Amino acid sequence: MARTKAILTLTPRRLQFASRWLAERDSALKRVLDEHGYPEMWARSPGFSTAVHVILEQQVSLASANATFYRLEEKLGGTVTPEALLKLSETEFKELGVTRQKILYVRLLAEQVASGSFSFASLARMPNDLVRSAMTKHKGIGIWTSDIYLSECLLRCDILPKGDIGVQEAFRVLKGLEVRPTHEELEAMTEHWRPWRSVGTRMLWKFYQSRHSLRKGSHQ
Repeated sequence: MARTKAILTLTPRRLQFASRWLAERDSALKRVLDEHGYPEMWARSPGFSTAVHVILEQQVSLASANATFYRLEEKLGGTVTPEALLKLSETEFKELGVTRQKILYVRLLAEQVASGSFSFASLARMPNDLVRSAMTKHKGIGIWTSDIYLSECLLRCDILPKGDIGVQEAFRVLKGLEVRPTHEELEAMTEHWRPWRSVGTRMLWKFYQSRHSLRKGSHQ
Protein backbone atom coordinates (compact mmCIF):
# COMPACT_ATOMS: atom_id res chain seq x y z
CA MET A 1 0.00 0.00 0.00
CA ALA A 2 1.36 3.42 -1.00
CA ARG A 3 2.16 5.75 1.86
CA THR A 4 0.30 9.05 2.03
CA LYS A 5 2.64 11.96 1.39
CA ALA A 6 3.06 14.10 4.49
CA ILE A 7 1.70 17.64 4.19
CA LEU A 8 4.32 20.25 5.05
CA THR A 9 3.05 22.96 7.40
CA LEU A 10 4.49 26.21 8.68
CA THR A 11 6.41 26.35 11.95
CA PRO A 12 8.20 29.35 13.45
CA ARG A 13 11.54 27.94 12.25
CA ARG A 14 10.26 27.35 8.71
CA LEU A 15 8.73 30.83 8.68
CA GLN A 16 12.11 32.42 9.40
CA PHE A 17 13.96 30.15 6.97
CA ALA A 18 11.46 30.88 4.20
CA SER A 19 11.57 34.63 4.89
CA ARG A 20 15.33 34.63 4.31
CA TRP A 21 14.97 32.34 1.29
CA LEU A 22 12.40 34.68 -0.29
CA ALA A 23 14.46 37.78 0.51
CA GLU A 24 17.35 36.30 -1.46
CA ARG A 25 15.11 35.88 -4.49
CA ASP A 26 12.96 39.01 -4.41
CA SER A 27 14.28 42.50 -3.67
CA ALA A 28 10.85 43.71 -2.54
CA LEU A 29 10.65 41.04 0.13
CA LYS A 30 14.26 41.74 1.10
CA ARG A 31 13.19 45.32 1.77
CA VAL A 32 10.35 44.10 4.00
CA LEU A 33 12.63 41.77 5.93
CA ASP A 34 15.37 44.40 6.32
CA GLU A 35 13.01 47.17 7.41
CA HIS A 36 10.37 45.28 9.39
CA GLY A 37 11.87 41.96 10.43
CA TYR A 38 10.28 38.55 10.29
CA PRO A 39 6.51 38.38 9.82
CA GLU A 40 4.23 36.94 12.47
CA MET A 41 2.87 33.39 12.18
CA TRP A 42 -0.70 34.67 12.33
CA ALA A 43 -1.81 31.17 13.22
CA ARG A 44 -5.41 30.56 14.22
CA SER A 45 -7.04 27.52 15.81
CA PRO A 46 -8.69 25.33 13.15
CA GLY A 47 -12.38 24.61 13.48
CA PHE A 48 -15.88 26.02 13.32
CA SER A 49 -15.31 29.09 15.50
CA THR A 50 -12.46 30.42 13.37
CA ALA A 51 -14.38 29.67 10.17
CA VAL A 52 -17.22 31.85 11.47
CA HIS A 53 -14.70 34.58 12.28
CA VAL A 54 -13.26 34.46 8.75
CA ILE A 55 -16.76 34.62 7.24
CA LEU A 56 -17.40 37.76 9.29
CA GLU A 57 -14.19 39.25 7.84
CA GLN A 58 -15.53 39.08 4.28
CA GLN A 59 -15.97 42.49 2.65
CA VAL A 60 -15.35 44.50 5.84
CA SER A 61 -12.41 45.88 7.79
CA LEU A 62 -10.66 43.57 10.18
CA ALA A 63 -11.49 45.86 13.11
CA SER A 64 -15.21 45.67 12.32
CA ALA A 65 -15.12 41.89 11.89
CA ASN A 66 -13.20 41.40 15.14
CA ALA A 67 -15.65 43.56 17.08
CA THR A 68 -18.61 41.59 15.72
CA PHE A 69 -16.99 38.24 16.42
CA TYR A 70 -16.06 39.16 19.99
CA ARG A 71 -19.64 40.30 20.65
CA LEU A 72 -20.86 36.97 19.29
CA GLU A 73 -18.35 35.07 21.38
CA GLU A 74 -19.40 36.92 24.52
CA LYS A 75 -23.07 36.35 23.76
CA LEU A 76 -22.42 32.60 23.49
CA GLY A 77 -20.55 32.43 26.78
CA GLY A 78 -17.03 32.59 25.42
CA THR A 79 -17.13 29.79 22.86
CA VAL A 80 -18.70 29.80 19.40
CA THR A 81 -20.13 26.33 18.81
CA PRO A 82 -22.60 25.23 16.13
CA GLU A 83 -25.20 24.21 18.72
CA ALA A 84 -25.03 27.50 20.62
CA LEU A 85 -25.02 29.59 17.47
CA LEU A 86 -28.15 27.87 16.13
CA LYS A 87 -30.08 28.93 19.25
CA LEU A 88 -29.70 32.63 18.39
CA SER A 89 -32.62 34.38 16.75
CA GLU A 90 -32.18 36.62 13.72
CA THR A 91 -32.89 39.62 15.94
CA GLU A 92 -30.12 38.60 18.33
CA PHE A 93 -27.69 38.22 15.43
CA LYS A 94 -28.57 41.64 14.10
CA GLU A 95 -28.11 43.21 17.53
CA LEU A 96 -24.57 41.82 17.48
CA GLY A 97 -23.93 43.47 14.11
CA VAL A 98 -24.16 40.41 11.87
CA THR A 99 -25.73 41.11 8.48
CA ARG A 100 -28.69 39.10 7.21
CA GLN A 101 -26.55 37.51 4.51
CA LYS A 102 -23.87 36.39 6.97
CA ILE A 103 -26.50 35.12 9.41
CA LEU A 104 -27.58 32.76 6.64
CA TYR A 105 -24.00 31.68 5.93
CA VAL A 106 -23.04 30.89 9.52
CA ARG A 107 -26.35 29.18 10.28
CA LEU A 108 -26.06 26.90 7.26
CA LEU A 109 -22.49 26.02 8.20
CA ALA A 110 -23.51 25.39 11.81
CA GLU A 111 -26.28 23.05 10.67
CA GLN A 112 -23.86 21.05 8.55
CA VAL A 113 -21.33 20.72 11.36
CA ALA A 114 -23.92 19.98 14.06
CA SER A 115 -25.52 17.25 11.93
CA GLY A 116 -22.17 15.62 11.25
CA SER A 117 -22.44 16.28 7.50
CA PHE A 118 -19.21 18.29 7.57
CA SER A 119 -16.13 17.98 9.75
CA PHE A 120 -13.38 20.58 10.01
CA ALA A 121 -11.09 17.94 11.51
CA SER A 122 -11.10 16.03 8.21
CA LEU A 123 -9.59 19.02 6.36
CA ALA A 124 -6.20 18.62 8.05
CA ARG A 125 -5.53 15.43 6.07
CA MET A 126 -6.60 16.82 2.70
CA PRO A 127 -4.41 18.45 0.03
CA ASN A 128 -5.08 22.12 -0.65
CA ASP A 129 -7.35 21.67 -3.66
CA LEU A 130 -9.60 19.24 -1.81
CA VAL A 131 -9.81 21.59 1.17
CA ARG A 132 -10.94 24.39 -1.15
CA SER A 133 -13.46 22.09 -2.80
CA ALA A 134 -14.86 20.88 0.53
CA MET A 135 -15.17 24.37 1.99
CA THR A 136 -16.54 26.20 -1.05
CA LYS A 137 -19.46 23.77 -1.28
CA HIS A 138 -20.93 25.75 1.60
CA LYS A 139 -22.95 28.86 0.75
CA GLY A 140 -20.99 31.98 1.70
CA ILE A 141 -17.54 30.36 1.64
CA GLY A 142 -15.52 31.34 -1.41
CA ILE A 143 -11.92 30.86 -2.44
CA TRP A 144 -10.62 33.75 -0.30
CA THR A 145 -12.21 32.30 2.85
CA SER A 146 -10.89 28.81 2.14
CA ASP A 147 -7.44 30.21 1.31
CA ILE A 148 -7.27 32.13 4.60
CA TYR A 149 -8.31 28.96 6.43
CA LEU A 150 -5.62 26.99 4.61
CA SER A 151 -2.94 29.58 5.33
CA GLU A 152 -3.75 30.58 8.90
CA CYS A 153 -5.54 27.56 10.39
CA LEU A 154 -3.99 24.62 8.55
CA LEU A 155 -0.69 26.53 8.11
CA ARG A 156 -0.13 25.34 4.56
CA CYS A 157 3.09 26.73 3.11
CA ASP A 158 2.18 27.76 -0.42
CA ILE A 159 -1.09 29.72 -0.30
CA LEU A 160 -1.62 33.01 -2.12
CA PRO A 161 -5.08 34.10 -0.93
CA LYS A 162 -7.27 35.05 -3.84
CA GLY A 163 -8.70 38.55 -3.68
CA ASP A 164 -6.91 39.75 -0.55
CA ILE A 165 -6.69 43.52 -0.99
CA GLY A 166 -3.97 43.87 1.66
CA VAL A 167 -1.74 41.50 -0.30
CA GLN A 168 -2.51 43.17 -3.63
CA GLU A 169 -1.97 46.70 -2.33
CA ALA A 170 1.29 45.86 -0.54
CA PHE A 171 2.59 44.17 -3.68
CA ARG A 172 1.57 47.17 -5.81
CA VAL A 173 3.44 49.61 -3.58
CA LEU A 174 6.56 47.46 -3.19
CA LYS A 175 6.81 46.80 -6.92
CA GLY A 176 5.95 50.38 -7.95
CA LEU A 177 2.90 49.36 -9.97
CA GLU A 178 0.26 51.90 -11.01
CA VAL A 179 -2.68 49.62 -10.22
CA ARG A 180 -3.23 46.59 -8.04
CA PRO A 181 -2.52 43.36 -9.88
CA THR A 182 -5.30 40.87 -10.50
CA HIS A 183 -4.96 37.54 -8.75
CA GLU A 184 -3.87 35.93 -12.00
CA GLU A 185 -1.17 38.60 -12.49
CA LEU A 186 -0.08 38.22 -8.87
CA GLU A 187 0.21 34.45 -9.27
CA ALA A 188 2.41 34.89 -12.33
CA MET A 189 4.61 37.51 -10.66
CA THR A 190 5.11 35.40 -7.52
CA GLU A 191 5.84 32.10 -9.22
CA HIS A 192 9.43 32.32 -7.92
CA TRP A 193 8.06 32.43 -4.34
CA ARG A 194 6.99 28.78 -4.54
CA PRO A 195 6.86 26.73 -2.35
CA TRP A 196 6.63 29.50 0.29
CA ARG A 197 3.91 31.84 -0.94
CA SER A 198 2.17 31.70 2.46
CA VAL A 199 5.30 33.28 3.90
CA GLY A 200 5.53 35.81 1.08
CA THR A 201 1.91 36.68 1.85
CA ARG A 202 2.75 37.20 5.52
CA MET A 203 5.64 39.46 4.55
CA LEU A 204 3.24 41.53 2.44
CA TRP A 205 0.81 41.69 5.37
CA LYS A 206 3.73 42.85 7.54
CA PHE A 207 4.43 45.65 5.08
CA TYR A 208 0.74 46.52 4.82
CA GLN A 209 0.57 46.67 8.62
CA SER A 210 3.42 49.17 8.65
CA ARG A 211 1.30 51.53 6.53
CA HIS A 212 -2.11 50.89 8.11
CA SER A 213 -3.44 50.38 11.61
CA LEU A 214 -4.77 46.88 10.81
CA ARG A 215 -2.73 43.76 10.18
CA LYS A 216 -4.26 43.17 6.75
CA GLY A 217 -7.17 44.11 4.58
CA SER A 218 -9.47 41.13 4.56
CA HIS A 219 -11.67 41.31 1.51
CA GLN A 220 -13.05 38.71 -0.78
